[in-house]
Amino acid sequence: MNAPTNVQVINGPDGKPAFVVIPYGEYVASHANEIGLVPHDVVTRTVDGATPARAWREHLGLTQAEVARRLGISQSAYAQQESSDKLRKASRGKIAAALGVAAEQLDF
Repeated sequence: MNAPTNVQVINGPDGKPAFVVIPYGEYVASHANEIGLVPHDVVTRTVDGATPARAWREHLGLTQAEVARRLGISQSAYAQQESSDKLRKASRGKIAAALGVAAEQLDF
């Protein structure tokens, strides 16, 4: 069963359940695949100077070689793409698929 184990129910003035509180980590995990949602860690990495592709790769704990292998290209070719500030739409889509995220999540 995937039900949260640390749930708090808050009742309203009428005594009926009005709100449910779950741990933040469970909330993020349950919404991780929604288009447009970008984890705080990824945003922080981009603020610190990483491109979105690099920020996502590092957030997911992948190496450039692993992503390049998924793309069927060399590590150096991927490194060039990853360092680009403006990826072509086709390249962004392929990298997003290799990372397991939506292409829109690489475009911010």
